[in-house]
Amino acid sequence: MEKTDMEKLEILLKHWVEHNEEHGGEFEKWAEKAKALGRNDVNNNILQAIEKMREANEFLVKASEKLTP
Repeated sequence: MEKTDMEKLEILLKHWVEHNEEHGGEFEKWAEKAKALGRNDVNNNILQAIEKMREANEFLVKASEKLTP
């Protein structure tokens, strides 16, 4: 049976949040490596990217919550 667009959207929103969280963990690891290499500038940019990803996840979660009655 083919899923409706609504069902697909619900699945995608959950997947995107999980996917972003996985990448966030990897970003944190590499931010620490950049810092250890003395590249605080790179570390700071990666940390900013992590924060933006968390913000994006907040919006994705809010969107997901609006789909469920």
